[in-house]
Amino acid sequence: MSSRSYHDAGVDIDLEATAIKSLISNLTYRRTGSPAMLGEVGHFAGLIGFGDHVLALATDGVGTKMLVADQMQDWTTVGIDCIAMNVNDLYVMNLEPVAFVDYIATDRLSVEKMAQIGVGLNEGARQANIDIVGGETATLRGLVNGLDLAGTCLGMQKKDRVVTGDKIKPRDVIIGVPSTGIHSNGLTLARRVVEEHAGYGRELKNGKTLGGELLTPTRIYAESLRVARACTVHGMCHITGGGLLNFKRLSPYGFHFTDPIKPPEIFTWIQNAGGIDVVEMYRTFNMGMGYAYVVPKSSVACVLQEVIDATVVGVIIQKPGVWLGALEIT
Repeated sequence: MSSRSYHDAGVDIDLEATAIKSLISNLTYRRTGSPAMLGEVGHFAGLIGFGDHVLALATDGVGTKMLVADQMQDWTTVGIDCIAMNVNDLYVMNLEPVAFVDYIATDRLSVEKMAQIGVGLNEGARQANIDIVGGETATLRGLVNGLDLAGTCLGMQKKDRVVTGDKIKPRDVIIGVPSTGIHSNGLTLARRVVEEHAGYGRELKNGKTLGGELLTPTRIYAESLRVARACTVHGMCHITGGGLLNFKRLSPYGFHFTDPIKPPEIFTWIQNAGGIDVVEMYRTFNMGMGYAYVVPKSSVACVLQEVIDATVVGVIIQKPGVWLGALEIT
């Protein structure tokens, strides 16, 4: 069986990175006066100076996981995913999310579907302790086919407590935290494999259906704020689209994963059924690790005490890149 890739399924990660760079290269204007933007475009969240605090904005959506919800006729959890994908991008910089607005674009409105989406958004807001202060719903027949759910989150923090990754250095330790499954990335490839080789009703050995596994909502890593208060943290990472390649956003040093978290069954099923090689899996999916801390050795015990299911997965090295054992993830 030939190896299938995310590119084969219709998503070109490398082209996406190039296209984003092309977009960002034209975002040169900076407002005059105060408050003003801090840092550059490209981290997990954008920062605005606000006295001795920063305000932060992150935006993201549920993506083609919405198509799995349509197949399963269950939209009660995708709102959790929408909020999780935003607040987790704030947590990695030790930013506290405070408010959220959603955006729904659809070809036709369904009262039942909207009600179920509201259930998930409300639960995600509860888990992240944020207010949903507004949103927008647009009926765009002819432009949109189905329903797309996205949102934007506002966060804040004192300037001197923002974590950017600039303190990461060789011999720091990488501590991984498990995901709840596939989260909200790589669904285009996952759906292709499921639809070609099984079906959403196929049961795995753990008793869950493939559809149920793919719909399991993204974990919200709200405990990271507590960890950053209690422990010395040099960097944090939310493992989303691009898998382990997300770590390159933190530091020019290398990330060597010597003891990765064992991937849950859903990932091994996708890999085996789709004939996907290990490098492609780790550059597409979170592979069971949804969040990570980079800390000095002196803080390892502190983090492991604060996050009971966390585990040491690797170390920072001098050589740039991302390594899974001897394999380089590119």
